Amino acid sequence: MAVMDMAAFGRFAKTFKAGEMIFSEFEPGDNFYLIQAGRVQLVKVIGEIEKTLDILQPSEMFGEMAILEKSPRSATAIAMDNVTVLEFNSQNFEVLMMGNPQIALKLLRMFAKRIYDSKRRFMILTLEEPQAKIADVFLMLDESQADIDKTTEKREFKTNVDGVAHWAGMTVNAARDVLGHFANQRRIEIYPDKIVVKNINDFSRFVNSRRKKN
Repeated sequence: MAVMDMAAFGRFAKTFKAGEMIFSEFEPGDNFYLIQAGRVQLVKVIGEIEKTLDILQPSEMFGEMAILEKSPRSATAIAMDNVTVLEFNSQNFEVLMMGNPQIALKLLRMFAKRIYDSKRRFMILTLEEPQAKIADVFLMLDESQADIDKTTEKREFKTNVDGVAHWAGMTVNAARDVLGHFANQRRIEIYPDKIVVKNINDFSRFVNSRRKKN
């Protein structure tokens, strides 16, 4: 989605300095943000380690689950640069919906995708075996990317080790080890800008068998 016209939504604009916390994990939230400029880092404390979940760019949205599910913040958001956002809550979002239906429709589609991504990633994270998690990442990519040729069992995904690790909730090194294992088994081929899965149905059977055990 293109960055919104600031002139039309100036009253929703808010700025944060580099290093400033936008919101903190576990605190209640009733607003969400659309980035206009700068980058935002999402971090979560797991055990005693602070882990980066994502680095968001202009036109990306964050914090919306607090409104959609009326739940506390699931992560901490920190401005990496001087950041400008549009801040929405349930009240002014209704104004946006009524006055700008085209933009509202785009936001609703973004909401729907974010909810799907969140629930699909949860399914991946509930698998116990690292190999099953990685295999399920490829199934998720197969489900969500419309431009993939699905006439054969072979799949080509425009992703890399970092992207797979993010979705699997694993370190890059751990994901690289699992991908190397699959490559040694000749189940995948790894390239700098893509990963080829030889037989997506093989991964589907593998993941389904592991999910039934959970």
